[in-house]
Amino acid sequence: MTWFDESRLDDESSLATIDLRLRTLAESGARVRREAGDAAAAISDAVARSEGQARPRAVVAAGPDSRLLRAVLEPWCPVPFVAWPGPALPGWAGSLDLVVVLAPDGADRGTASAVAEAVRRGCQVVVACPPVSSVAEHAAGRWSTILPTTTRDQLATAVVMLGYLDRVQLGPGADPEDVAVALDTVATSCSPHRDLAVNAAKMLAIALADANPIVWGGSVLAARAARRVAESIRRASGRTALAGDAEHLLPVIEATRPRDVFDDPFAEGDGELRPMLLLLDDGAEDPLVREQRGQLKAAAAEHGVRVESMTTEAPSEVARYASLMLSGTYASEYLRLGLVEE
Repeated sequence: MTWFDESRLDDESSLATIDLRLRTLAESGARVRREAGDAAAAISDAVARSEGQARPRAVVAAGPDSRLLRAVLEPWCPVPFVAWPGPALPGWAGSLDLVVVLAPDGADRGTASAVAEAVRRGCQVVVACPPVSSVAEHAAGRWSTILPTTTRDQLATAVVMLGYLDRVQLGPGADPEDVAVALDTVATSCSPHRDLAVNAAKMLAIALADANPIVWGGSVLAARAARRVAESIRRASGRTALAGDAEHLLPVIEATRPRDVFDDPFAEGDGELRPMLLLLDDGAEDPLVREQRGQLKAAAAEHGVRVESMTTEAPSEVARYASLMLSGTYASEYLRLGLVEE
């Protein structure tokens, strides 16, 4: 039997058991600053080499970490943009195209294969990866640039690449300091040293304790953050945690049996975990986003489904994504800590 002991969330000895994981989360902002600083010279050199060259025909983000770049760039990139997560490239990619690759640990064979193919075809190639790695070796070529990274942090590596794309007018502004400050703000507000009364992540963990969460984010980046948060909840609890578009989540809410005020909460066999709707709000005011949010909240109210929200006031899209993702990850760690097996 598993139950949730919320006293563990403020107990120093219990918190000490997850100290390393919490420290890793708290250092997220520092990793972004470190990667941005270490790669600054390489970015400047790459930007200088691109001056006077024609804008690429298309941008291809290759490798399994390409989806984050797609979430940021698709609505903004002034040339056709394609995310290609497999170990190859689109058949049409060639010397007129720019291939960008995120390889935080630099060891993925599929990513190395895609990079080698891009070099062979004569594509412009920009890779953010450890300078001593398999991917870096395969990236060696006349038209290749390596943006050196060392922390193996996916978000920090992405911020480095987005900084380059911003400088060459192929992506939106993604100031590393904005992202780092947003992460630092979350680390402070979700610190284990802040007690339940003032710690939103701990309060969310308590709400998650007796629920199967369904997580929704309205904008493209909030939706990606929702998927990452749901993944972290699954890892922490072993429970079902769904993330998806409103059209996919509404049937789950509508299939929920409304609460009966006469149900005995202590009756044997009444341990069913009910859905809980977790809304990730990054401030997007698109009419479709507002409409879908309203539909989800109305359905939740009708079927007695609890609703919780995470919000952020970070100044840029990438910073808001980072803030929501880190807040949800903190809540997942506190959920893991509070769950006790008997």
